[in-house]
Amino acid sequence: MTVIVSGAGIGGLTVALTCHELGIPVKAFEQVKDITPLGVGINLQPHAVREIYELGLEAEIEAIGLRTKEVAYFSKKGLPIHAEARGTWAGYRWPQYSIHRGELQMMLLAAVRERLGEEAVETGAAVVGFEETADGVRVEVDRDGKITSETGAVLIGADGLHSKIRAQFFPDEGAPIWAGAVLWRGTTRMAPFLSGASMAMAGHEDQKFVTYPIGRTGANGTANINWIAELKFKPAASWNREDYNRKGVLADFLPQFEDWGFDWLDIPAMIRAADQIFEFPMIDRDPLPRWSFGPATLLGDAAHAMYPIGSNGATQAILDARMLGRCFYENGVNAAALKAYDDDRRPKCNAVVLANRGNGPDQVLQVVEARTGGVFEDIDDVLSPTERLEMAKVYKRIAGFDVDTLNAAQSIITEGMRGAHD
Repeated sequence: MTVIVSGAGIGGLTVALTCHELGIPVKAFEQVKDITPLGVGINLQPHAVREIYELGLEAEIEAIGLRTKEVAYFSKKGLPIHAEARGTWAGYRWPQYSIHRGELQMMLLAAVRERLGEEAVETGAAVVGFEETADGVRVEVDRDGKITSETGAVLIGADGLHSKIRAQFFPDEGAPIWAGAVLWRGTTRMAPFLSGASMAMAGHEDQKFVTYPIGRTGANGTANINWIAELKFKPAASWNREDYNRKGVLADFLPQFEDWGFDWLDIPAMIRAADQIFEFPMIDRDPLPRWSFGPATLLGDAAHAMYPIGSNGATQAILDARMLGRCFYENGVNAAALKAYDDDRRPKCNAVVLANRGNGPDQVLQVVEARTGGVFEDIDDVLSPTERLEMAKVYKRIAGFDVDTLNAAQSIITEGMRGAHD
């Protein structure tokens, strides 16, 4: 009856915690030998934070994350376009957190090891294939070049952008899709801007800068500030293959941002003062017609790799894991549960993937750029408050965090489900 999970990222670890909460045996296999806190900043939206809280990790995430107060949009000249409150300041029952991706993963890993035991996550063990059996699934695990097998009731492919499980389902899919944008991501220790807990976005579709603090302000008045500089090239241009650890080169992007010194933030100074910079092409994958094949399914980036727009990658992976748990409770740990999970989550996530390709909530920047070139006297003459709010509301509805709907929604995992399989 064991649930086998390929991958111990944010999605895979949330699956493990959810299964434990329901009393379902689970084992995760992770290809890297030593899990370390890689990556830079991400945001968790209130519907994912709700699930983290319901897993009993409210104090833990509060200790490592910063509650986001607002999101603010600016033109390429630094002129204010639109701002709105976030999290509890916007009326949600749960906050939005700006947080270091790696610290979130390590928090979840620590909780898994504490609750399930060290053996619940085996590192240096990559799931490289699987086959259906009469009573579940047999997976092939590569341990330092030696292929061995493990058996379980179902297999969850939470193995990321280059998922081997997805490749077995869709062998002809090929590489991720690059539409021409490159991201340079970094962190800088400096005084926070605007409210002190703001997410700011400036520019337009072809050149954009996103930044927000991912930690509290220290006694010296500085905080760890995450930032992303984005430039768009012609899709036919050649660029480096995706690699989360590739060091960025200032000469490749800083000249384009040299005149982005605004009264609320000096962007070139922030870039120059970075602790480290990484370069990564902005890529995704086409939405799939199905995630589940018998006793195996996909979850997180393996199922719905999306552009980092709208702060929904990790959020949707957490929601995947929680709905998967509910489907286990309602159907048993079997292929029927995986199909029910697929039927619920896939259409929702596919819609987010496509919305992000259309710039998601950031489309407000492009509309203003197209109408004004980034220069205007009164934004209300360019784009009315009603239009600006509606653009934000549409994305929230697509991504599942409309404030009234979320606040009124029943928990995915209710109290009566906990321990049901013990």
